[in-house]
Amino acid sequence: MLLPEAREAVVEHCLRMRADDLTVATSGNISVRVGDLVAVTPSGVPYDRLDAAAVCVVDLDGRPADPDATGPVVPSSELPMHLAVYRATDAGAVVHTHPLYATAVSVLLDELPAVHYMVAALGGPVRVAPYATYGTEALARASVEALAGRSAVILRNHGATTHGPDLATAYTRSLYLEWLCRLWHQASLAGTPRLLPADELDRVAELLRGYGRPAGGAVTTS
Repeated sequence: MLLPEAREAVVEHCLRMRADDLTVATSGNISVRVGDLVAVTPSGVPYDRLDAAAVCVVDLDGRPADPDATGPVVPSSELPMHLAVYRATDAGAVVHTHPLYATAVSVLLDELPAVHYMVAALGGPVRVAPYATYGTEALARASVEALAGRSAVILRNHGATTHGPDLATAYTRSLYLEWLCRLWHQASLAGTPRLLPADELDRVAELLRGYGRPAGGAVTTS
C-alpha cells in the first residue's frame, strides 16, 4: 500500500475532525503530501467506516497513483482545491472543514479581524474567499488567492481551509481558526470588538517564530 503512514494519519485526523466539531456527516476533507504524491480522503465515505485502504493516493495532477487500489472509491470532490494549495505553497498537508463559527463568519464578513493575537499564527486577519461552487476550479483559484501570505482561508457560505508543513500543524490551525471565529462571534453579540493593531500582530508573529526556542536559537527538548 502506497503512503501507509500518511493514509493512517488522514484517518486519525478525520475522526478527530468530527469529534472536534469541525465538520458534520461526511463533509470536510484532509490530505497529506509526500513528495509528488498526495493521500486524500475519499468521497462520501462515513468517517466511522474510513480506513487507510480507503484513503486515495493521487499525483499532483490528480491522477490515481496506487496500482493496488480496488473498488469504486474516488478522491474527495475538493481535490482541485487541495492540489491548488500544494501548487501555490510549500504545504505538507491541507485540512478543509465545515465548522459552525467559521461558516457563520463567512456569511457576515469579508475578513476575520484581529480579535486576538493568535490571528498572527495564521499569517494575519483571515480573508473570506468569494463564493464558488464546491469542487470546482473556480473555488480552488479563489481559495489560493485569498490564502496569499496566510495559512488559513474562510470560504464564503461554505467553510474553511488551513494548511501547514505537516498534518499536525495544519489541523491545529483549523482549531485555532474556529476558536477565533467563535471569539469574534461571542464578542460581537455583546458589542463592537476591539481589535489589535497591525504592528502588534507583526510583533507577535516574530515571537511565535521563536516559540519553544532558547535565546541561542536551538530547539528546546524535554
